[in-house]
Amino acid sequence: MKLSKEQIAKMAESYKKAQTQHVAEKAVTKNGILASSEDIDVAKRLSPANFAFSIDVDKEAVANQLQSGRCWMFACLNTLRFRIENELKLPKGTFELSQAYLAFYNKLERAAWFMEHVVKTADKSFDDREVDWLFTTPMSDGGDWDMICGLVKKYGVVPHSAMAETHCTNATAEVNTMLNTLLRKDGLELRTMAQEGKETESRMEEMLTEVYRVLAVCFGEPPEKFDFQYEDKDGKYHAEFGLTPLEFYKKYCPINLDDYVGVVNVPGADRPYNRVYAIEDSDQIPERKNLYLNVEMPDLKSLVIDQLKAGEPVWFGCDVMQHCDEAAGVMALDLYDFENLFDISLEMTKEQRYTTHESLPTHAMVIAGVDIHDGQPLKWKIENSWGTENHGKKTGNNGYYCCSDEWFDNFVYEVAIRKDFLTAEQQKAFDADPIVWPYWCTFNPVSTDMD
Repeated sequence: MKLSKEQIAKMAESYKKAQTQHVAEKAVTKNGILASSEDIDVAKRLSPANFAFSIDVDKEAVANQLQSGRCWMFACLNTLRFRIENELKLPKGTFELSQAYLAFYNKLERAAWFMEHVVKTADKSFDDREVDWLFTTPMSDGGDWDMICGLVKKYGVVPHSAMAETHCTNATAEVNTMLNTLLRKDGLELRTMAQEGKETESRMEEMLTEVYRVLAVCFGEPPEKFDFQYEDKDGKYHAEFGLTPLEFYKKYCPINLDDYVGVVNVPGADRPYNRVYAIEDSDQIPERKNLYLNVEMPDLKSLVIDQLKAGEPVWFGCDVMQHCDEAAGVMALDLYDFENLFDISLEMTKEQRYTTHESLPTHAMVIAGVDIHDGQPLKWKIENSWGTENHGKKTGNNGYYCCSDEWFDNFVYEVAIRKDFLTAEQQKAFDADPIVWPYWCTFNPVSTDMD
């Protein structure tokens, strides 16, 4: 549509008559959209002053991923930490697992994956959608439940003290930029070699040695062995020396991640429920395939509540910044009244938001509790990984957030559920051959940073 000056004049005349929006203009130009439209009563209802839940399983100290996209790692390691602290009777807030350790191997695995896929697609032109997709972002931080499970099973875990955070693990933009440049250059060389019929495996190994070198400079080298010393709640000293990361995981993590599967709610006529899905080109960690059982939201919430009742927090992925007051730690669909502020309609279903990319899974956290009344959930306790302060002010309830049940319905997409909580029908569906979504789908952890 080509705009004419006459049409714009009509728009201006219409705005002159919109008296309510003139008041809104004064508020928004001074305070911004969010502050001007926030419903204080909604924020109070879900604020720390009302932070009580009928089922409350996790009160661990909140971690902080800072300027990195490792939420999916933090959320998984927080669930492991919860179990380790309980098993070893550690004082609350005294123990943390190293996110830097697994971030190192995730980036090394991602580099190897990129090189392998560049060779596989060498017969396609750069105009090909898949080739363009590969070279657009060879390296980022994003991931998903099955990916972190694959990393833990392959590399184990270590305490934070065995591999601490560095400047580059806390703020990953610099290292990602460096690796993207290196991998694009390497990708060009590998494509040419493959097109000329040359063997690429040995050259790939040399390239990965350089990637390892970059990661070691930025993150430090992962420990092959370490000592584990701690004091329990009773003041008793414990120590074990010369542990490998896999030995530590097998001995001190009372959980088998193979027992947990991804359950999602992604509505759509072409995404039928009670079917399992896989995603093309999402095999960053080849040892574990990304699988998603799609169920209706009441069934997903029932599974989450069952796991919480069993005393287990739940890893989950959501669209975190939708209708979210980050400082208050409040997420509610009616938190902001955008429609009356601008006199517009923004009504969309979850399916419509997902299909149009208005909403997608952007962040992983931990469901730590739920408040149930008359058999229905009213609000959910959320353990985030954004620390306890925002610009010098306390965030939520010591870093814990609270979301309304309506927000949960609309913006929660994935949860990690222990298999034995699935119904017989759901288990049968999960064990069936998966429907494969294309590599460009919104759920692909390779292209969509859940950070």
